[in-house]
Amino acid sequence: MGDYDLNIIFRSDVEVELVKHSANDLDVVFAARVSTRGENAESVVSGKEASGLINFLMRERHGSPFEHAYFTFRVKAPLFVWREHMRHRIASYNEESGRYKELAPEFYLPDSERKLVQVGKTGAYEFVDGSTEQHAITLVQMRQACERAYHAYREMLAYGVAKEVARMSLPVNIYSSAYVTMNARALMNFLSLRVSAPDSAYPSYPQREIEMVAEKYEQIFADTMPLTHLAFVVNGRVAP
Repeated sequence: MGDYDLNIIFRSDVEVELVKHSANDLDVVFAARVSTRGENAESVVSGKEASGLINFLMRERHGSPFEHAYFTFRVKAPLFVWREHMRHRIASYNEESGRYKELAPEFYLPDSERKLVQVGKTGAYEFVDGSTEQHAITLVQMRQACERAYHAYREMLAYGVAKEVARMSLPVNIYSSAYVTMNARALMNFLSLRVSAPDSAYPSYPQREIEMVAEKYEQIFADTMPLTHLAFVVNGRVAP
């Protein structure tokens, strides 16, 4: 067995960084106005006019003008979160590859606020707080499993086993990072499904860890396109 230092890191957060964007409330206004004003779509528009038009588009589900505002994020999250995230095929992804790079020993552990127990049947259930004993056994078993798995991974690499083979021993709570690019309409669709909010017209019940990513997306969205975000919320958080 190897005698290397594994330096395993356990954490309970996710990272979301806005790398670049072409996103502004006026992007939506100009895209909508071109249908009636043609080349004069980008003439001066007041804040009140912009707010009213964006709210109209959101309320009436005219979605295409929102497709002209783009965000690129760098996201670091556990692998099981990525499996859920990539179900959203309205985004473009480039994820780090375990075939070509040695994966860092960073693993997600649920913190003490994470609800552990599922009550009810499929389609009609909720999560409730676990007991002290349930939290303790979860942390102990996850830590031990991660340590054993990463030690096996490094041991195989030390013997010359290819990265794409050695990675098969790693659990789904290992962290992975990716670039994610989506337009504002796609982002609102993501938020409508992955954030549990009391003012949603259609309630959503996301897994907590992907909701953590979505909450960070939403803060960036609100800061970057405040009129569009407000219209999204006021109209029941329904993607247009």
